[in-house]
Amino acid sequence: MSYQCKTKIAVIGAGHAGIEAALAAARMGVDTVLFTLSLDAVANMPCNPSIGGTAKGHLVYEIDALGGEMGRVADLVTLQSRTLNTGKGAAVQSKRVQADRMKYRALMKTVLEKETNLRLVQAEITDLLTEEREGKKYVRGVRTRLGEEWLCEAAILAPGTFLESAIFVGSNVFEAGPDGLLPAKGLSQSLRDAGIRLVRFKTGTPARVKRSSIDLAQLEEQPGEHEILPYSAQTAETYFDSLAQIPCHIVYTNAETHRVIRENIGRSALYSGKIHGTGPRYCPSIEDKLTRFADKERHQLFVEPMGENTEEMYIQGFSTSLPVDVQHQMLRTLQGFEHAEIMRYAYAIEYDCADPTQMDASLAFKDLQGLYGAGQFNGTSGYEEAAAQGLVAGINAARWVQKKPPIILERAGSYIGTLIDDLVTKGTNEPYRMMTSRSEYRLLLRQDNADTRLTPIGYEAGLISEARYQTFLRKKALQNAEMERLEHTHLSPAEANVFLEAHGETPVKSGVSLADLLRRPPIDYKTLSEIDPARPELPRAVKLSVEVEIKYAGYANRQRAEVARRQRLEEKSLPDNLDYSAIRGLRIEAVQKLSSIRPLTIGQASRISGVSPADISVLLIYLGLK
Repeated sequence: MSYQCKTKIAVIGAGHAGIEAALAAARMGVDTVLFTLSLDAVANMPCNPSIGGTAKGHLVYEIDALGGEMGRVADLVTLQSRTLNTGKGAAVQSKRVQADRMKYRALMKTVLEKETNLRLVQAEITDLLTEEREGKKYVRGVRTRLGEEWLCEAAILAPGTFLESAIFVGSNVFEAGPDGLLPAKGLSQSLRDAGIRLVRFKTGTPARVKRSSIDLAQLEEQPGEHEILPYSAQTAETYFDSLAQIPCHIVYTNAETHRVIRENIGRSALYSGKIHGTGPRYCPSIEDKLTRFADKERHQLFVEPMGENTEEMYIQGFSTSLPVDVQHQMLRTLQGFEHAEIMRYAYAIEYDCADPTQMDASLAFKDLQGLYGAGQFNGTSGYEEAAAQGLVAGINAARWVQKKPPIILERAGSYIGTLIDDLVTKGTNEPYRMMTSRSEYRLLLRQDNADTRLTPIGYEAGLISEARYQTFLRKKALQNAEMERLEHTHLSPAEANVFLEAHGETPVKSGVSLADLLRRPPIDYKTLSEIDPARPELPRAVKLSVEVEIKYAGYANRQRAEVARRQRLEEKSLPDNLDYSAIRGLRIEAVQKLSSIRPLTIGQASRISGVSPADISVLLIYLGLK
């Protein structure tokens, strides 16, 4: 007889997805257990030591706005902060920080250990326990490698890249998880037995090099930015004012690097046929880059610190599965790396994950009640994508236990909503990475307004405290008041033209408001202070939002009108039990796709690959919605 324990929610995996899922559920008052293969690897960063990046920074801001933890902890362990794409519009500007890998892990583990309603348990889950009730399959519990059974009402699968994982370094192939940890064995088969479709994906990581063995003086230095805005609303804006940022560096591959790689490419696990999983198109290995972009004479690499108190340096952009002798050769062709010493070798990793079209927009499996998926298990790539899904899965698993309806984040309202909609509607045939180009509403989904879009939802879910919500409302009031003031503060042509001519701008012939001046591309909020002595003292975040909202108001309003137009389709629900094969006029491919994915709304149906506008018209007519 197995020893039995009880909980309400079991979360499998304590990576970035599992952490956010467990914290969300526990903070919503639901008894939760978070299982991990190793307590020493909680919140591990097996790949790059950073949080954020293009579109990923947006996700971190959204996670924080909903009440998640990633942004707050990332702020506390920041080594360097930079805003990417500053030469482009506000919609695509993204924050990225170098994080102290060890401190992040330690701090996040402490957060988990101190959380009420949450238990952190080192155990390998090998079996998912299910039962039939009234013709439906339900989660009953999970079983550990040691035979212990944990009965639960809901389970969240967030095993990262550990499911039946294998490491590839040249001709060496062995079962292991990231960073030399043990793989998760057995759970994949249990999931298949429960009717879950799994696929095989691949990712990889570069070597870590000893800092003192690199001649950094030969590299291009990349300093941090001067004025840092935190990820989290809980972090004071002045927190970073005294931060001594650690510089990163840039180096480039060269003809000799490419020669070494090309001469040995047949020894790469990727090109020798050993790897069968599909890798990420947007984060390829260096040998893959050379194959895809054969005309490029060099590739940019970033040399980044792994932490404040370690010699390990991460070579971003140099991921490979080439054997160790080639890794040494190619590394030492780089300028400043002539005597570089490898501390950890690069490797590729292959692992099992789920086809995400088996889930709905709450991240619940459609055919197994009480089961949720999150993170790389859902076919994504990256810490930020994982954490975002974990937060949503945790919220909805808790609401399932509490007998409440799920919270569905709309595609037009967040990058998290876009990410999940893409996964459950279109699926993915490679590790999915969030990019700003994936959202048709990116002008509305900026970093600076994440709190405006999502904090009310986090408050409704119970993850934003009353005190924090009131602080948010005060910030919003300050922003609205300042925008109103700028719109209604006018200057005479004489006053305005002195300012405009000083900045090389065309003069005006009639009075003009401060807001009108701010809408001119070269003029920013700081510059405007020259002719605005009465402006109030405002937080940096408020000033940024005011500037962006005023500058892009015309474009944003057009996009809001488009959202409203499309929203009509999102509000037209589709019955879950609709028999698409009985609808005359639908093409065979549409019937197959609609029957498989079972979209919740007409809007979601319209985004399914293989469903045409004509099919949508047929659906609308059939349901009497047109």
